[in-house]
This record gives sequence, structure tokens and C-alpha cells, in this order.
Amino acid sequence: MRISSRRHLIQMEGASREEIVRLLDTAETFFEVSRRAVKKVPSLRGKTIINMFFEASTRTRTSFELAGKRLSADIVNFSGKTSSTSKGETLRDTIKTMEAMHPDVIVIRHGAAGAPQHATKHTGAAVINAGDGMHEHPTQALLDAFTIRQRKAKIEGLRVAICGDIAHSRVARSNVHLLTTMGASVAVAGPRTLLPAEIERLGVEVHDRIEPAIEGADVVMMLRIQRERLGGSLVPSDREYARKFGLNPERLARANSDALVLHPGPINRGVEIDPELADGVSSGILAQVEAGVAVRMAALWLLATASDGGPISAKDAVTA
Repeated sequence: MRISSRRHLIQMEGASREEIVRLLDTAETFFEVSRRAVKKVPSLRGKTIINMFFEASTRTRTSFELAGKRLSADIVNFSGKTSSTSKGETLRDTIKTMEAMHPDVIVIRHGAAGAPQHATKHTGAAVINAGDGMHEHPTQALLDAFTIRQRKAKIEGLRVAICGDIAHSRVARSNVHLLTTMGASVAVAGPRTLLPAEIERLGVEVHDRIEPAIEGADVVMMLRIQRERLGGSLVPSDREYARKFGLNPERLARANSDALVLHPGPINRGVEIDPELADGVSSGILAQVEAGVAVRMAALWLLATASDGGPISAKDAVTA
């Protein structure tokens, strides 16, 4: 991540505990801004942020847009489907075109792993990865950690179960890197066809059944089946998947009584999670959405102000 030196937020792999804590602490300061009557601070007035989304998105795109606007930045939203990329323009040329307009931050979501890293080579702007292929989704992991820390008051020492389509999930990868760095014990579970080879090398427990992963868990994170990324028939029918790997009240009873249930969305109700749990008292799903705005405000502010000799204190930023 290296916010202070590289000025980019590309992945959680390699991020230090100190960097993660700094961003989460900054997000805590920005969190209350969204609950004010006037949801805006002048922290990034005069800065320009370009949101480049080459894949469909609801939560990530909306929260990045809101985050920028609540910081008083100028926001440009870019859709790959309506851009010159549909005419054959390369990503390099698209980034260079954006660079000629002198943005301060470029947020990019792309179907190709490594696209945000590639973008850093062709722009002087800070680059934030909003999800690249099956690689990583760092701000999702950060907002998940923020939600966990708010509900549990800590991350270190917790048992976190991540269940579902592990192989195709950039959310799972980013969370494994972040949570293990922060001292959590992580178990992953999914059908054998959806478990990456040698994932145990990342320091996690690996199960091909959901029950042992959930046993004694403090947090249960369910993942969507990434059908748009599946090659061939790697999973059974939705009904069969729900029967074997869906989270229901009976399975959740294996976790700690105060276990927190998370899901990055969008939810396939009745497939990976029972609607009763998605909407129940143990659910932190909407809290994740709220946390996403604060976390992305923190990331935008830290990166956009890095070239100004470093940001002022976050408390000054929200009271200015």
C-alpha cells in the first residue's frame, strides 16, 4: 500500500500493520461526516478525482463518488462501456488521455488483474484499485476491517471464517492479507473446485466444508459465487450450493453467539446466505456499506494530499 511513499493503493499484500491502522483511524474521523446534517467538508477542494469503472458496480462506484463529493473534490465519472475503449482504445492510451487533464487521483476498476498497477506507470496521479480481475479489492478489505473493528473493538485474536467462491474472489484475497497482518486467525471454506491451489501458504485454515470453518468464529464472511468468472461447470445448481454451503441459522449456531455476519454484496438471497440472517441482528452488511464511504474518504484524502507535503491531521480536515 505504501501511502506515504508510492502514493498508490493497489493491494493489501505487503501493506504494513501501521499503514492499515493509519487508514482505519483516519476513516474513524471521517465516519461522522456522513451523519451530519451537512455532509461535506472542504478537505479536497480544488482536487480532481476521476472514477474509471470498466466493470459493473453499485456499492464501490457510488461510495467513491460520494466520498469525493463529501470531501469537496471535483469528480469525473468514467464508464468503460461509453468510452473510447469500446472503439479499441488501449488502457494505456486511455490513462494517458486522463493524465493530460491533470487529475490528482484516479480510481480504477478493471476486469484484468494488474490494470491499476499498469496505470501507475502512465500517470502522475495517485491510483486507487477499486477491484482488478481476480487479484485484489483493497478498499473492500479495509471497510470490512473497519466494520469488524467497530463491532468487536479489535481485529487481533479474532477468528474470521471466509466462505464461498474463494478462487475467484478478489475480496477474499485482500481480506486474507489484511486480516492475517492484523493478527486475526482466518479460515476459508468452499467447494474444492472453488479453492485456490496452495492457499494455505497464505497462513489460513482451508476447508472444503463450511461447518468446521464457522466453528467458534467471531466473524463469518460469505462470498458471492462469481459466475461471470467461472470457466465451465465448477459449482452445482443454486439449490444444491445453498444446501451444502449456504449460511443458515443452523450453521451460524456453530459460531460464537455474538458472531458478526458480513457479505461484500451483491447478495444472492437464499443461495449463499439465508434472508433471515442477511437482515437479522447479527448482520453487518449495511454497516459495511456505510463504512465504505468513510474508508474511501480516508483513502482519497491521504493519497490526494500526499503530494502537498503530507496531509494535515484528520481532525483538522473535518473541522476546517
